[in-house]
Amino acid sequence: MTNRPQLKLGAFLMSPGHHVAAWRHSSATADLGSNFRAYADIARKAEAAKFDLLFLDDNLAVKDTSPETGSRSARAAFFEPITLLAGLAAVTERIGLTATVSTTFNDPYTLARKFASLDVLSDGRAAWNLVTSNTEVEARNYSTAPHLLHAKRYERAEEFIDLVIKLWNSFEDDAFVHDKEGGIFYDPGKLHAANHSGTHFSVAGPLNVGRSLQGQPVIVQAGSSEPGKELAARTAEVVFTAQNTLAEAQAFYSDLKGRMAKYGREPDELKVMPGIFPVIGRSRAEALEKFEELQELIHPAVGIRLLSDMIGGFDLSAYPLDGPVPELPETNGGKSRQHLLFDIARRDNLTINQLAKRIAGARGHWQVVGTAEDIADQLEDRFLNNGADGFNIMPPTLPQGLDDFITLVVPELRRRGLFRTEYEGRTLRENLGLGAARRTAATRVQGLQAAE
Repeated sequence: MTNRPQLKLGAFLMSPGHHVAAWRHSSATADLGSNFRAYADIARKAEAAKFDLLFLDDNLAVKDTSPETGSRSARAAFFEPITLLAGLAAVTERIGLTATVSTTFNDPYTLARKFASLDVLSDGRAAWNLVTSNTEVEARNYSTAPHLLHAKRYERAEEFIDLVIKLWNSFEDDAFVHDKEGGIFYDPGKLHAANHSGTHFSVAGPLNVGRSLQGQPVIVQAGSSEPGKELAARTAEVVFTAQNTLAEAQAFYSDLKGRMAKYGREPDELKVMPGIFPVIGRSRAEALEKFEELQELIHPAVGIRLLSDMIGGFDLSAYPLDGPVPELPETNGGKSRQHLLFDIARRDNLTINQLAKRIAGARGHWQVVGTAEDIADQLEDRFLNNGADGFNIMPPTLPQGLDDFITLVVPELRRRGLFRTEYEGRTLRENLGLGAARRTAATRVQGLQAAE
């Protein structure tokens, strides 16, 4: 048995793969967004490989309805993530189930109830990836015009998560005594109403769902802006992020974990798991051939539209595509990804067209094309040098891209003693090394208040 530290792995299941042209590839399940059986097969494979968690993204709109580009995109129809994960909970036993749900267009009580139910249903395997919605098209689906400003979205998110945590702590772990003879269903002394009255929400509580085997769902966060990092340092237990170099990863890792002490938290209470888009071959030539095959499937207008959306919603098709990425103002959209893409373009002197092709697969995340050994080398280097605690794997296509990682890279990581052969426990918290969330409502709320 190895004494080496063990990295964590998530399977980021974007339908039908992360490459913008994935659905056109012969190996992809083009209808994955409406094919539960295919998702179930993928989930069982990830669990058999001992992945820590499945990760589902989400957005609250069909972002592109134009005839030229929208009709060529596979991101027009896909499952609501909590609903899908409830189904996958029934066909898996150990793997974590992470759903992305926005604080901008949801209600804290409803969200707390759904995730608590998923957590109980799955025997303690649920996780909530907290995001703030960042597009006007989403706002228009929720009678919101104009969209909340970035600062206001995070202000709302701060109060939202505190309230959700209060609601998850409505009942203590041993509150439900089910005393048939005495006629006591739960101990009233172990029930805690939220009684929350804040800027954005007023909720009495308590939540009408009991606690799970792991206490409460794991809190995941994906924003890397300044407000996002501060929120993560205070509340998150897993952070999904995007850095392209070891130096950038180390700087983010050190910055984020360095913020935790002022909230009374230890660095190991949070796992940093950056995304990686791996294209894997049995030789480097084969890996490159696989990547180029995907790149050839990109419709030029679709590539430019993806970049336009990710860089802040500016229509880059109005600029010379073989010219430099223009100087653009900061938007009300996602700030960290806009800055990241600008940095890539400036660092590598890329044209608009070149940047669009560069991000067509990884969308600004870390991209590695090579053999299993190449991939493992890169993961090991970043993991052992304080750049990550684990990784969220972003398969280029599904199911083949994940199959390649499981078949080729996982054995190599195990050969190096870097990844488990069996799960450590039954709950997601146990497997991530976070421990059970067993604090009472009063203790948890006191901790939040002390950090304010």
